[in-house]
Amino acid sequence: MQIQNLTGRFYDYSLHIRGYSEATIKRYRNVLDFYQKYGTMQEVEFITNSNMRELFFLGRAERKWKATTYLVYYNSLKVFFKWCIQEGIIRTNPIDGIDIPKLERPLPKNLTKQNAFLLLEIIQNYPHYTQFLRHRNYAIFSMFIFAGLRKQELLNLKVTDVDIANLSIIIRKGKGNKDRIVPMALTLVQILNRYLEQRNKLQWTSPFFFVSSTHNAGLTSQGLKLVTEQFKKATGIVFTIHKLRHTFATLMIEGGCDIYSLSRMMGHSDIKTTTIYLFASADHLRSQMTKHPMNDL
Repeated sequence: MQIQNLTGRFYDYSLHIRGYSEATIKRYRNVLDFYQKYGTMQEVEFITNSNMRELFFLGRAERKWKATTYLVYYNSLKVFFKWCIQEGIIRTNPIDGIDIPKLERPLPKNLTKQNAFLLLEIIQNYPHYTQFLRHRNYAIFSMFIFAGLRKQELLNLKVTDVDIANLSIIIRKGKGNKDRIVPMALTLVQILNRYLEQRNKLQWTSPFFFVSSTHNAGLTSQGLKLVTEQFKKATGIVFTIHKLRHTFATLMIEGGCDIYSLSRMMGHSDIKTTTIYLFASADHLRSQMTKHPMNDL
């Protein structure tokens, strides 16, 4: 059976039975589209471990895949072929036994405390067209720096998910389809309250917490991208949304947050993912060196 005749069923199974996110389905789609373009066998019954190795060699040698990209393709195809086995289409998984390259472990890139302050200060004093825009944009970037949300988590946030009274943000179906609660500092609460006052003046009724500047609808990914590019130019600071998330984590470590609590706030499924921030903060490491028992020599 040809792969192109199976993909629709596989996407439906992944979405409705396994409950995977739209982002995961999109990744599966990209990987399987790549296979259908470059794979040597289009009928799934004739795919072998040997021609799968050729595909991964193509990706690594000619398309210059990083180890992380290699792993995305490896895991996605492995899940697809596992489903094919469950459906009785093939007997063995042609991915099994293929080597995985060693993953790089670069330190997360983050803004310094000074640059984080500078970014927020420039956003607050920027010549926005309206007060609504000023307070909305300031609230958006404060959410990233004070709460460590992912981009899609912020865009999906509903008004009912932000519990001002109980100082908490409810993240629904975050990465890995998991819910979590992120506590809010009083500083962030004050910033969000000012934004909500401006939003209420416009009488926007969209269920999404962050809304468009021109109509009663949630802020889009493209809209957030435009705002981000706007303040990159205005500040001269090189940053991404994910870099702001790393900034939150690093600053929390420097402020004395324990690694377990930070892991919960970040929504990491494995605490090992969070421990990398211990090494990313030079200030934290220096503070630990003061504990050497011979420092009084």
